[in-house]
Amino acid sequence: TPQQQEAATPDASAGGGMQGGTDDWRKVAKPADASALGRMDEAWRLARAEAEKGGFSRQVEALGPLADPNAGQSGRLQPAPGTYRCRTIKMGSRDGGGLAYVDYPWFACSVELTPGGDLILSKTTGSQRTQGLLYPDTDRRLVYVGAQAWGDEATYPRYGQTAERDQLGVLERIGQNRWRLVVPWPKQEAKLELLEIVR
Repeated sequence: TPQQQEAATPDASAGGGMQGGTDDWRKVAKPADASALGRMDEAWRLARAEAEKGGFSRQVEALGPLADPNAGQSGRLQPAPGTYRCRTIKMGSRDGGGLAYVDYPWFACSVELTPGGDLILSKTTGSQRTQGLLYPDTDRRLVYVGAQAWGDEATYPRYGQTAERDQLGVLERIGQNRWRLVVPWPKQEAKLELLEIVR
């Protein structure tokens, strides 16, 4: 369908950009997702505690700055357009019944700057792929508004199309050519989801 085709093409300039041309993530995010983002500190605290209590203290410690809630650095927040390696870490169980800690192998990610000025982050391989826009926020973080594709789906859904696919998180620089996308209270599996992104 045309809608699916548009979702596959990040540079949907007909609407003035991928999300209608605004640079304010608050105008795009649903209230429930914005509320979850506002409870980021709680997600970090509970997710880390659950992972450590579940016997994964060594793994969490080995993540270093990636698992430090305060590791975000100021300056050079935007990753340059190009290809990256990325991996997902999930901490805490969303419903208390799942795994307290899961880390995945490295996959491929990309960052694209469209002619319209949209900065798009995509996880392009793996069974859970994500794509969305990076919005300015503070001097230490960008806000990510995106959605997940699952399995062998050929296109990414748009944020707002299907609630259970939607993601709202923050992108922080945590080192030289190293970033993390932090999604608090994701819709599936975990209390906190991290995507480590390296050049």
